[in-house]
Amino acid sequence: MAAEKKQSPLQKLVEGEFGFVLEDVPHLVDYIPDLPSYPNPLQDNPAYSVVRQYFVHDDDTVPQKVVVHKDSPRGNHFRRAGPRQRVCSEPDEVHACIVTCGGLCPGLNTVIREIVCSLYKMYGVSKVLGIEGGYKGFYSRNTITLTPKLVNDIHKRGGTIIGTSRGGHDTAKIVDSIQDRGINQVYIIGGDGTQKGAAVIYEASILTELRLYHWTLSYSLIFFLNVQEVRRRGLKVAVSGIPKTIDNDIPVIDKSFGFDTAVEEAQRAINAAHVEAESMENGVGVVKLMGRHSGFIAMYATLASRDVDCCLIPESSFYLEGKGGLFEFMERTLKENGHMVIVIAEGAGQELLTEDRRDEKDASGNKLLKDVGLWISHKIKEYFVVRCKWTINLKYIDPTYMIRAIPSNASDNVYCTLLAQSAVHGAMAGYTGFTTGLVNGRHTYIPFNRITERQNKVVTTDRMWARLLSSTNQPSFMSVLDGGNCTDKTS
Repeated sequence: MAAEKKQSPLQKLVEGEFGFVLEDVPHLVDYIPDLPSYPNPLQDNPAYSVVRQYFVHDDDTVPQKVVVHKDSPRGNHFRRAGPRQRVCSEPDEVHACIVTCGGLCPGLNTVIREIVCSLYKMYGVSKVLGIEGGYKGFYSRNTITLTPKLVNDIHKRGGTIIGTSRGGHDTAKIVDSIQDRGINQVYIIGGDGTQKGAAVIYEASILTELRLYHWTLSYSLIFFLNVQEVRRRGLKVAVSGIPKTIDNDIPVIDKSFGFDTAVEEAQRAINAAHVEAESMENGVGVVKLMGRHSGFIAMYATLASRDVDCCLIPESSFYLEGKGGLFEFMERTLKENGHMVIVIAEGAGQELLTEDRRDEKDASGNKLLKDVGLWISHKIKEYFVVRCKWTINLKYIDPTYMIRAIPSNASDNVYCTLLAQSAVHGAMAGYTGFTTGLVNGRHTYIPFNRITERQNKVVTTDRMWARLLSSTNQPSFMSVLDGGNCTDKTS
């Protein structure tokens, strides 16, 4: 590889020939040059020692883009995840902690279980703490000792055994707690938060000439440690993030854990809505699914179900009345089929709701959304029953918290296992300030700034959205024409 080119405290770029760029992650040796290293204990582990080329080469990278033209530059790459031949801590030196923050998501317990089991069984680490109740647990001094026996079957349960909360981030108190407890590995499983809050903290750190060293924002969840404070206190701390968002709105990575489970469980709600709708005269089933800013769950659940007649997501604006509007499409569908099912993401159509709640936020700083499911159900009834004098039997289903609280399915269990193991391998090798995720089918270490720079959203000009439109035959809502009158149901 060519020479390293440092752009900022949050960027570590290595450039090579033919347009090759490695977006590298920090390593403890970046500020502790004389840090000793040791042979990886896995070389003596009978389960792994027989595997050829089990250790990842330091020069192994994964390209961000795999579809390129023959004359395209090699492009951006990320460091491949996995165990290295040498580690930066001996097992008896490691004191790890795990914290979960934000909302619930299928797979949290699986990730916790696999971090604990990987540390114990792969590396011989015997000190792992669970920080109870999110970030507040660091300075409330709430902890639970995690062992393989304790976490053995937690992957079969939903939620998180160490608890979670929103907000509570206090950098100074968190660093004090880490130092007081002698923690040198921090595993953060992050949830929903606020990008605005991240920007404010980041800007404040620049204005006060603070250099960020460790920080993670799983979609918008903030955790950072000041490098000057870390150095002043002589802390050797590796921070690894595992991004958690059920909405699948993390950029760069192929998908976030819990997403497959959410799509699968959403089928139950859609199927119930379909049964209700087709059993009644002019039956309409409305299902609201998760998706504050990204409509991936709604889109994939719609494509998987094939019982959905219209899917509404935040990325695609829609309107109710007029030519090409939702109500015109509903009239046509009800006349042809006698029933229909609508799936709507929670963040869709927020601009259409009249009540103003712009200043209301939750503890993480998320803007509180208006209930678009109840709103659109009311509008449908108002239009068809009151104005058009139709008989409408509408059933509204919101399975949000049922989906969030279930255990992960088989696919997500495997994915969570590999994410957790990758995080442990990275921290033991001395990498820090990274999140682990799947990029083009390969597990990688990704700098935090790439995960937090934007949200992953459905591209409505992409073929996947075209496949959905082809499946539902819904309008594209690309133009708004005023007017639109009720038609006689019998005409």
